[in-house]
Amino acid sequence: MAYAMKFKRARGVLALSSLLLLLLFPEPSTAQKSSFRNEFIINYTSNRFQLQVLLVQANKDIIPGEIKALVAEAMVEGKPFDERMALLDIAQAMASMHSYWNHDPAPLVEVEMLVKMEVEKERQRKAEREKWNKYERFVGNFIMKEHEAQMKAEGLTPVIYPHWVHRIWFECKVCHDGIFKMRRGANDISQKHLMEGAQCAVCHDNEMAFGADKKEDCQRCHLAGTAEAESLYDLDNIDHKRLKEVAEGLGARWSYEDLPGGKMPLDRFGNIDWLELKKKNIFNPIISLDGGAKDEIRDNQIIFESSSPTLNDVLFSHKVHSSWVNCSTCHPNIFIDELGGNDMKMSEMAQGEFCGHCHGRVSFSFADCLRCHSQPKGQPVEGALIHKLTH
Repeated sequence: MAYAMKFKRARGVLALSSLLLLLLFPEPSTAQKSSFRNEFIINYTSNRFQLQVLLVQANKDIIPGEIKALVAEAMVEGKPFDERMALLDIAQAMASMHSYWNHDPAPLVEVEMLVKMEVEKERQRKAEREKWNKYERFVGNFIMKEHEAQMKAEGLTPVIYPHWVHRIWFECKVCHDGIFKMRRGANDISQKHLMEGAQCAVCHDNEMAFGADKKEDCQRCHLAGTAEAESLYDLDNIDHKRLKEVAEGLGARWSYEDLPGGKMPLDRFGNIDWLELKKKNIFNPIISLDGGAKDEIRDNQIIFESSSPTLNDVLFSHKVHSSWVNCSTCHPNIFIDELGGNDMKMSEMAQGEFCGHCHGRVSFSFADCLRCHSQPKGQPVEGALIHKLTH
């Protein structure tokens, strides 16, 4: 009876998600061949304690092998943590009952030790994934660590790329989509490409900006984890004088002296309000690297009707957006260039589609609903096109 209570408590360790993984993605080898394992799992998930006791006692000789098979499958390289732990949970339950009813504690000791090791490794992996998050919480910052092993071999930390800093000097259209595809992870940015004069090295060429080919300059970008990185996510540590000097060298302008109260204007979520900066004429970024390009400004507005009866519509300004990016950046790959041709949903935007291509990444967050949903329903705007709801 005491073990029955212990067994029931132990069952709580096996999360529902793990059970679903076992049921939806059964292991192809032993899981299909071993009737014992299948019956054990059925009893375990159905809380059939008496049947489980009889099963364990009747299969005393094969249980150590079954546990080893479960462990071997759990530890296959590349297996997701949830799937691995689902198998180890079953192995641990099997070993626990085998220890109690068949008086063989050895498999349980081994499985429990392995479970502790895997939980600790996952804790360390999670900590490694999250340790750079403070930099990316500042909208517009990217941590670039795709080639982390190579960087570690060179004694370098990951690169912090501050979109917001470059946005002071350059319109988005300078880099996108000619130099970089406007999708994170799509460019395979590497030292090899930089040494060929591509990607960042288009500007970082020892003339327009410091070079990407000098070992002594590596630390100027590989800043993650250093004190110097604070100026890239802490607005109180911005070197405005340096930003102004670079802007003037490029032919841009950063009039930080005119910032209200000497502070960057922020929206209610703490992100830089770029429209306010433009409105106050604080900055004027360049629109091309060679000085020969002309701005392609599309000046019309579209009212996107909201599907919510209580949420205002969205008044979209092509003029505002085309001042930042080229028309080809959005059309036709992100938006079909046809009124009513895009069935947009907030759930898809949150996954990086449609407006989510930029918003929430380098522009203000979707959390600020009223920033876009500001047009009262049924209130016409002269000359504005209407995007009718399709659902």
